[in-house]
Amino acid sequence: MTYVAIVAMVALLEYLYFSIQVGQARGKYGIEAPATTGNEVFERVFRIHQNTLEQLIIFFPAMYTFAVYVDPLWAAGLGLVFVIGRAVYSAGYTAAPEKRGTGMLIGFAANAIMLLGGLVGAVMALL
Repeated sequence: MTYVAIVAMVALLEYLYFSIQVGQARGKYGIEAPATTGNEVFERVFRIHQNTLEQLIIFFPAMYTFAVYVDPLWAAGLGLVFVIGRAVYSAGYTAAPEKRGTGMLIGFAANAIMLLGGLVGAVMALL
């Protein structure tokens, strides 16, 4: 479970980095809180941050459930794939919105595998 905990902290560090990017973009493009619109580049940075938050809600329970009921090393590996997917998503979306698909697919696939695998593992533990 140590690897799972490390990957969880890396995911949070990545999210913190995205948070810092939003703050920097607010300053650079003159977008004062609570506004979330007004500059296309800022809006992309903001969406990266918000979409990552939306994905983390699935990521953490899915990864930990998968670790407990399937395998902690596989959970950590899939968790790392998710983190890499979010980085690819960020780079793509920052460049152009239409380039975000690959990163989104990588992260979605990792989350889906952990979610479904964790569910199957938990159900099997009942049998």
